[in-house]
Amino acid sequence: MIVNTITESLLVITVAPKQLILQILHHTEAMSLQNSQFKKRSLSALVSIPVVLAAIQWSAWSYFVLFLLVTMLAMLEFYQLVSLGGIYPNKWGGIAGGVIIYILTFLHARGNIPVNYLYILCLVVALICLAALYTQSTTPFTNIAYTLLGIVYVGGPFALLHIATFAHGAYSPEVVIGILLILWANDTGAYLVGSSIGRHKLFKRISPHKSWEGVAGGAVLALMVGYSVGSYFSSISLNTWLGISSIIVIVGTYGDLVESMLKRSLNVKDSGHMIPGHGGLLDRFDSFLLALPCITTLIKLS
Repeated sequence: MIVNTITESLLVITVAPKQLILQILHHTEAMSLQNSQFKKRSLSALVSIPVVLAAIQWSAWSYFVLFLLVTMLAMLEFYQLVSLGGIYPNKWGGIAGGVIIYILTFLHARGNIPVNYLYILCLVVALICLAALYTQSTTPFTNIAYTLLGIVYVGGPFALLHIATFAHGAYSPEVVIGILLILWANDTGAYLVGSSIGRHKLFKRISPHKSWEGVAGGAVLALMVGYSVGSYFSSISLNTWLGISSIIVIVGTYGDLVESMLKRSLNVKDSGHMIPGHGGLLDRFDSFLLALPCITTLIKLS
């Protein structure tokens, strides 16, 4: 018995420090990686945010070109992502459809063309279906479905942004800037709080790293920025800005989860690597894609 006690004591003395050292090293490594990731995110933001805000503020056409590029690249990223799951949508046909709806909606929102021109989208759907006849795929309707999903899920929200931006007739850059500032505030607050004190999982099956604490941190910062934006920009009422902030917190969080569900179903971590520290464009605009239709509806009804 004495021998067993001495043996156990020796094991505790020799093994416990090793385990403790390993835990400390693991924690230090995790913190180092987290800091490195945060630095990348911060550097990307410092470079991209001034360019984005300048393009939006410069003119309606610089705004148009900026988000046209974003729409095309985000749709390309979406089609490349789903192809990893053995699905082969009509990539270029889908991007062409997204560009058409983007341009037509912009021209209609500016008052250059009547709403009737949007019926051209029916021809786009028909052409995508016809194009599938000339492929050798064994799952043509799955490919058609994902082609149309790219247009609706990615292209549609960017087209609806025009409706929100021109809601009062003239181009209102403050509407786009305000939405983006609240969106970035929500993402930043969720990331900082969630990575620091996040304990209670929000939706573990879909996104193991997201927490309720992160959602609360994002909500507080988004509402604060929304209040500040509403106090500074007068084109939309303060109550509407607070409503937009609430939509971004609630619906935007679900948008993040929906994109996580897509990536998990395809067994990939990031949608791309276009933005250092953030992943791809879909990772950056996942909240935007689901929230924008609701924001546009709120702006048009208020």
